[in-house]
Amino acid sequence: MLTKIGAGDTVVVYKLDRIARSLKDLLIIIERIEACGAEFRSLTEHIDTRSPAGRMIFQIVGAFAEFERELIRERTKVGMAAAARRGVKMGRPTAMTQEQEAECMRLWFSGNYTRTALAKRYGTHLSSIERVRACAA
Repeated sequence: MLTKIGAGDTVVVYKLDRIARSLKDLLIIIERIEACGAEFRSLTEHIDTRSPAGRMIFQIVGAFAEFERELIRERTKVGMAAAARRGVKMGRPTAMTQEQEAECMRLWFSGNYTRTALAKRYGTHLSSIERVRACAA
């Protein structure tokens, strides 16, 4: 986006925290936008960065957005750790059971099956067969 803007353009975002992950990145992006002769507008915060007061408000809002993201990240880590302690498994289900993986490797080592044939047999992707093979090696 920054490579395509020019003088007279306006970069519009719904909310300030949608344009950058940290206050430092936000300030760098806004500086680059203004260096191109373009303007920046946030629809939610109604901030005008052309005045000193507007620039100060912009930085304060940016700092709060970064703070909020860090709180969310921290709560997510705590929640995931608590779920792990309760035995909750994260992510999607495995492609094959342990029994299927063992059988798959027996068939592979028999020399009668290709990787593609095994993937079809177990209804999984070729990468799942490769992962099982790598773990068995």
